[in-house]
Amino acid sequence: MFTFTAVQNLSFSNQILFFFLLFLFSPSGLACGQMGFHYEMPMLSSLYCAEARYTIGVDYGQLGDNLPSPKEAIELIKSRKIGKVKIYDANPAILEALANTEMKVSVMVTNQEIAQIASSQAAADEWIKHNVTRYYSKTRIRTVLVGNEILSDYADNQTWFQLVPAMSNIHTALKKRKLHHIKVSTPLAMDMLQGSIFPPSNGTFRTDIAESVMKPMLRFLDRTRSSIWIDVYPFFARENDPQNISLAFALFAPDAAVYTDVNGLQYHNLLDVQLDAVVAAMAKLGYENIKLTISETGWPTREDLDERGANIYNAALYNRRLVRKALANPPLGTPRRPRELINTYIFALFNENLKSGPTTERNWGLLYPNGSCVYQIDLTGKLQDWQYPPLPLPPPEPAPGTLKLWCVANAFTDPTNLAAALSYACGPGLADCKPIQPGQSCFFPNNTVFHASYAFNAYYSKFKKIGGTCIFNGAANLTTHNPSHRSCKFIPTYY
Repeated sequence: MFTFTAVQNLSFSNQILFFFLLFLFSPSGLACGQMGFHYEMPMLSSLYCAEARYTIGVDYGQLGDNLPSPKEAIELIKSRKIGKVKIYDANPAILEALANTEMKVSVMVTNQEIAQIASSQAAADEWIKHNVTRYYSKTRIRTVLVGNEILSDYADNQTWFQLVPAMSNIHTALKKRKLHHIKVSTPLAMDMLQGSIFPPSNGTFRTDIAESVMKPMLRFLDRTRSSIWIDVYPFFARENDPQNISLAFALFAPDAAVYTDVNGLQYHNLLDVQLDAVVAAMAKLGYENIKLTISETGWPTREDLDERGANIYNAALYNRRLVRKALANPPLGTPRRPRELINTYIFALFNENLKSGPTTERNWGLLYPNGSCVYQIDLTGKLQDWQYPPLPLPPPEPAPGTLKLWCVANAFTDPTNLAAALSYACGPGLADCKPIQPGQSCFFPNNTVFHASYAFNAYYSKFKKIGGTCIFNGAANLTTHNPSHRSCKFIPTYY
């Protein structure tokens, strides 16, 4: 029998070889975040045993009707050596399931609660009493996040100006209860910036929020020694500009071309560009030294025809390399913030089937709802790319602007939903529906599916460049097959 004592007596290099072979041939293989063994080599411990703060975080969303119970989900999180959990409310079942664990927890004031909390200290006090104090003795709540990507909601911009007052009231409520270790912040999307992120040194907050919202917020974060929480996705930045941003640069590839800023700083990956653009924007308002937290980042594993780069291969590479970067000891930071530890949360724990929008929205998870891995990943950051079993290569991407797409009706959609979507496209959607009127070139075939297909495609070809989608509440889908019929021509969208 080969004992652990015998392993300890091996040379350092042979210890590494032994455990690598054990990893390869272990019956259980590699789980999402744990090896098939639990012995840690004494000589490796000095290299790999990071402090408790060197753990990855995960975003635990709940928009699914097939997800495991909170208790089961927390057990999955624990088994994968995840040290921090962010939830999107203050779900009692989740907070109870997190009791007596070592995980640091971030809870969230929902967007709908902000107005009341901003206008009433009593409401803030009650929120902390009900959602923090009652769990604090057993659950390690360390952050209260106020809202989620509030500054991205242009339809409700009045809430923008209630955000900092709500954060201040929550902070006061925590102080009243002597919960001094709990920080207050809010997650912000990258659309808080104006224009391009290149060069990152030119990063600037949007003019509609810079002085009115961001400056008071940064003042609050600086005063309370809290960090700015950023939802930052190289996937979206690259998808929106594939001609100028390479996939290699977005995926932390070691052979990616280096980008040099006008200030001389060199960038080896897109994530650092995005983060330093935020730092530059803060510096322009006089708050360059506020710490960063990555509240969401990740890579999706499935996509629609008009999305780019979302597959298991790329997601595995991105998140594996992200974890190694985030947990490097000593910390790597960014070119503008070298050696700074940036707490990082991967979006998301599960694929969530109730999320609306394109296919990518439902496919960000590290896990399927049944708890199995979408792909293998070591969430302690120890494994290198070459130590994982090979993944099947994704199909090649078409060159930008070469793929012809049409948006057509889903013939299996409920007729009532299809009719409602058609009415929207030809009404508020501002699609040109004149050709499907009686006597016009696209009136025949005279049926709802064909008319809806023409209207959906007219809408999509008109608005795709400014964010229009081919969804229509599930009544539409994309095709590469030209649906034109006789003299009725459907305009293609080039992707």
